[in-house]
Amino acid sequence: ADKDAKFAPLGDALASLDAKLDGVLSEVVEDAGFKGGAGESKVVTLPSKYGVKKVALVGAGKKMDKGEVAAASAAKWGAAVAAVAKAEKATGAAVALGTDMPIAAVQAAVEAMVVGLAADERYKLRHEEAQKTAGDRALKLKSVELLGAPADAAAAIARAEKMANAVLLTKSLVASPANYLTPTALAETAKKISEGFDLSLKVLEREDCEKLGMGSYLGVSQGAVEPPKFIHLTYTPKGEVTKRIAYIGKGLTFDSGGYNIKAGAGSMIEKMKFDMGGAGAVLGAAQAVGALRPEGVEVHFIVAACENMVSEKAMRPGDILTASNDKTIEVINTDAEGRLTLADALVYAEKLGGGDSGKPALDAIVDVATLTGAIIIALGDKYAGVWASTDELASGLEAASKASGELIWRMPLAPEYGDELKSPIADLKNVGGRGGSSITAALFLKEFVKEAPWAHIDIAGTVWSDKEGGATGYGVRMLYQFVEDAPNTETRAAKAD
Repeated sequence: ADKDAKFAPLGDALASLDAKLDGVLSEVVEDAGFKGGAGESKVVTLPSKYGVKKVALVGAGKKMDKGEVAAASAAKWGAAVAAVAKAEKATGAAVALGTDMPIAAVQAAVEAMVVGLAADERYKLRHEEAQKTAGDRALKLKSVELLGAPADAAAAIARAEKMANAVLLTKSLVASPANYLTPTALAETAKKISEGFDLSLKVLEREDCEKLGMGSYLGVSQGAVEPPKFIHLTYTPKGEVTKRIAYIGKGLTFDSGGYNIKAGAGSMIEKMKFDMGGAGAVLGAAQAVGALRPEGVEVHFIVAACENMVSEKAMRPGDILTASNDKTIEVINTDAEGRLTLADALVYAEKLGGGDSGKPALDAIVDVATLTGAIIIALGDKYAGVWASTDELASGLEAASKASGELIWRMPLAPEYGDELKSPIADLKNVGGRGGSSITAALFLKEFVKEAPWAHIDIAGTVWSDKEGGATGYGVRMLYQFVEDAPNTETRAAKAD
């Protein structure tokens, strides 16, 4: 009875299992000091008489009010389960979820398990001797059985697998080295998404972009051997369209910094393959939307893909570029290139609705970018910074952030810093001063959106984590959640009485 009491808060199933194992779980709690903290785990090898080689306790942390488990906590638990299974080289696993686990938590946990069990060895040990022992290194796990899940969890589990696959796509893109993931390869990925998940695709070549006057974007790409690719995927739902959204992902498949080359300690030039992390998140979200088919929302996924390289053709500090809205930009720093590509993408996106387009105006434009190192200093590697032109759009993104477990923090579109972008010879400079440089970057982007509700998400800190093994897949879940919530989300500023 005493042993059962220790596990009563976690449900009858665990107490019953403890009894069948002759109190082994109780002993782990008492002797090994297992507290059940989020991500904490203890593994016990069992005698053969039990028919199971090992049993692991993995903590989920404290439950939230009303029995809810936060998505972030559930995801951390699922990731810990996956880590234990991989470390123990399990060939099969049974995971007790608990009948009182909320559906949203079940989904988050299963997503994290699927993502955590994946291994990226695409570029590892390709020589002949390594191939002979590849089987020894491969993941042994063949099946995972979910025990005690809520009766209505089947749909959530299926949804979790689709979302996890989208996150894995993003992780694989962000982790890919630049000599493999070129702008052309990124466009090929978009084509696969289009064909596999029923999205329409348009890819603009350099000549097409020239005709549209995209001098800002093309100025960045002109120093590279690899040609630019302007990618536009569109998801059209069945039935009535009530909301229209455009996502724009920064797509620098490599950023050398240009003539203001990234150099010295802390420049992270060796990691600049992840400078297309915004594009990775947007393409992952495109796959998730295509797989899950939310109703009522038309979504555009846009990536101005290119490289920022050094050559005799590259843009120089002091050059003046003309964007597709005819604004001129004095290039003070060639390493502030992402905003130059996003500028033309923002102009392109807003023209998809309203004005002469013949279509309703867009309800939201959201750009996602690894834009500034300053946001890492401000918010670290757990929170992305968000700037929004309306409180309503900011609230919608915050709700999607909370539901998905991907953290954001709203930052100010401070007009007081606008003067820093003034140029004596052009309409704008591409950088302001060092102080508040994430804010001035957002203010620069705001110059390329006229009326549509717009938000900018700086994911420079959240896109990569050395502690977690590299690319995080950040952004996919939140972007999808915002689409799903869109029919009931207001994005435009309330009109004054």
